[in-house]
Amino acid sequence: MTSCFNGGAGWPEPVVRVQAVSDTCGDTIPERYVKPLSERPSLSPAAADGAGGGPNIPVVDLSMPDADATSEAVAAACREWGFFQVVNHGVRPELLRSARAAWRGFFRQPAEVRERYANSPATYEGYGSRLGTAKGGPLDWGDYYFLHLLPPSLKSHDKWPSLPASLRETTEEYGEEVVQLCRRVMRLLSTGLGLEAGRLQAAFGREGGEGACMRVNFYPRCPQPELTLGVAAHSDPGGMTMLLVDDHVRGLQVRSPGDGKWITVDPVPDAFIVNIGDQIQVLSNAAYKSVEHRVSVSAAEDRLSMAFFYNPRSDLPIAPMPELVAPGRPALYPEMTFDEYRVFIRQRGLAGKAQLQSLQAKAAAGGCSAAAPADPAAAGGSPSSR
Repeated sequence: MTSCFNGGAGWPEPVVRVQAVSDTCGDTIPERYVKPLSERPSLSPAAADGAGGGPNIPVVDLSMPDADATSEAVAAACREWGFFQVVNHGVRPELLRSARAAWRGFFRQPAEVRERYANSPATYEGYGSRLGTAKGGPLDWGDYYFLHLLPPSLKSHDKWPSLPASLRETTEEYGEEVVQLCRRVMRLLSTGLGLEAGRLQAAFGREGGEGACMRVNFYPRCPQPELTLGVAAHSDPGGMTMLLVDDHVRGLQVRSPGDGKWITVDPVPDAFIVNIGDQIQVLSNAAYKSVEHRVSVSAAEDRLSMAFFYNPRSDLPIAPMPELVAPGRPALYPEMTFDEYRVFIRQRGLAGKAQLQSLQAKAAAGGCSAAAPADPAAAGGSPSSR
């Protein structure tokens, strides 16, 4: 039965591998994967076959010689969309392709090889197929592999797949380069708020103190893609996500800031898709938005993506930065560590923006601890105009 499920410790019921379901379910998906009517994707013929067209998220060229213009472009995208694509970002295209190929190779390994790395809800590290520990809860159409890169004390190559043979070395190199890119984008985000370039990084625990982890997602072919989702609608709970998507099959959908409709992102070749997470929305006092997104699946092809999560130090209190709080702009969120924040996700799984909204309601009721400094300049920067 190892080809079908893992009954690993900590899960409330056997964990079914979606790859196995895809191979055996025929033309009808099991009821656990069927989403309520209001949550089902709208798959236009273009979205279903991977064609482009329609609105798209902003694209920012990081090779622009004008640093101020680059920062302004990033800030504008984060204020309106919470998403943007970066091109000319400095990570070699050959490395992007090697990383994708290595992880595709893992998901093509026999089930007994993949099951050696089966995860538990204690840390989610390893090979998994669900989020949340509620028994009988709805399931998404996807498997994944989750691993830590920072802090170094959490990183263990022994917990990474040994097959394909190139995977560990390629993932290590990929992780090092993406961390550098994240730090570069953090400086742009900070100056876009009118703050010193290192201010946002300092709030994360400074370089070397931050957290980084990666979730490699594998979405098998689905006979009824109109009924399910690879990942349900959510905003990312961490700081910032650097996403490398499949180079053949589209699937990421973002809620449009204008009309609230879902748009399917048309990826630029060799670009990263960057999105703001809940922790940066909190730190920026909602100047930057963490926006709901979800993943549709395909009837024709498997799809793979690599989500790199760049997070604040997990035990560091996170609250709106004092420079962005003023008498006419009170702190919108109470102080909370990232460890405390993600307990909600581990218990309930992905649930739209429910956790962030509950924090905002708590702050409005008087549970907020951040306050505006008497002199904004004394806090390390001037307030951002908005």
